[in-house]
Amino acid sequence: MGLSLQKGQSLSLTKKDGGALTKIRLGLGWDSAAPVKRGLFGRAKAADEIDLDASAIFFDASGKVLDTVWFQQLASKDGSATHTGDNLTGAGDGDDETILVDLSKVSPAVSQIVFVISSYTQQSFDMVENAFSRVVDDSAPGSPEVARYQLTDSGTHTAMIMSKVSREGAGWSFKAIGNRANGRSVMDLLTPAAQAL
Repeated sequence: MGLSLQKGQSLSLTKKDGGALTKIRLGLGWDSAAPVKRGLFGRAKAADEIDLDASAIFFDASGKVLDTVWFQQLASKDGSATHTGDNLTGAGDGDDETILVDLSKVSPAVSQIVFVISSYTQQSFDMVENAFSRVVDDSAPGSPEVARYQLTDSGTHTAMIMSKVSREGAGWSFKAIGNRANGRSVMDLLTPAAQAL
């Protein structure tokens, strides 16, 4: 288990031996909130399936959007990042959607990558629980988890600015953001993501 981060906390992505993480996996997961209403004959009503989408937005040092990675564009233009595919339900344990990033291949023009989740069907976060964002070191044997940010904020918003990785000297750092937003896809979240730089 990686370091548990609170909203606003940062972590250097430097290994104990001083080397930098090169290949990371951003995993995002969620579950449907437990149903509170009972259906016919007092049976527990089945939880709604929650379709959230994980996306990455690449910014330059001036805050200009350079690229996006999401379910309609599964790879970044510089070849550094790959979205592994759309999960329509959030069912199952662990990561529901993942974005693989080879930090050594990120364009030098990119200074920060912001990770967001949004509901294309406009389901709100009062229907979501156990949402998290985590960083896994895919350059190390066994792919250990480096950091995890557990989201505890529910509400009527339909998107979240979850986390970001930023250039820090010769390496990178990870920061838990957890800002509320609204939007159906990554294209609706460019402005609120820029506000988190």
